[in-house]
Amino acid sequence: MIVAVWLGAWWVNAWIASYDMSITRLAAPVLFGATLLVLWEMAVRLYNIPSVILPAPSAIAARMAASPDILWADLVQTVFKGALSGYLIGCGAAVLTAIAIDRSPFLQRGLLPVGNFVAALPIVGVAPIMVMWFNFGWESKAAVVVIMIFFPMLVNTVEGLKATEAMQRDLMKTYSAGYWQTLFKLRLPAAMPFIFNGLKITTTLALIGAIVAEFFGSPVLGMGFRISTSIGLLELELVWAEIVVAAVVGSMFYGGVALLERMVTFWHPSQRG
Repeated sequence: MIVAVWLGAWWVNAWIASYDMSITRLAAPVLFGATLLVLWEMAVRLYNIPSVILPAPSAIAARMAASPDILWADLVQTVFKGALSGYLIGCGAAVLTAIAIDRSPFLQRGLLPVGNFVAALPIVGVAPIMVMWFNFGWESKAAVVVIMIFFPMLVNTVEGLKATEAMQRDLMKTYSAGYWQTLFKLRLPAAMPFIFNGLKITTTLALIGAIVAEFFGSPVLGMGFRISTSIGLLELELVWAEIVVAAVVGSMFYGGVALLERMVTFWHPSQRG
């Protein structure tokens, strides 16, 4: 039965995807996701899979409906306080550092290798140290996020600042434009596709970093704290509810940055069509 449902949904999805229209671009992934949920529910019920191994989607949805206050409090603690604050600080510091590196060949030779070293540090080793330095609150989670996202954002910005052609820079010199005028009027706009690429990559890294950091010390709030304690209590429905919330928020975060990218870099060939 499961195979028959899968094959039927596959055929319908392929038929919808064959039409190149805006509505089919949305309908195809929605149908695919709904099919996975239906198959998941059928497998749990047909094979009597214990909830401690894999709870059914209906059970997860029921737990989400019964625990909105817990999920909201964890969302605020992890996403808005830890992940978002670390994301803004880390990305902002990376852009400013990239401009400093662009101005100084010494920093380019000395700081980039150090940044590469910091980026290679394992989060399971960094998180406990940040908790010791910044206490158990959201500040330590934001510090972990900054460490995780700083180098990817820095590399993308540095490469973006190199994206202009020599003829374009020479044209700015003929207009007697200084470094900062050239930076703001030519090089930063040209670097925006690279910068937004870094911003999109770091959206997921920020959320992952904040959640994992909460495993190593947190107040009685947060997605990572809730997942670790709920696993110990065998409350797998609540664990999956936190995972669903994290996935939805992460997708919305990424989508928001991608939408902002289309608005800012509408002139770039990657945004056409």
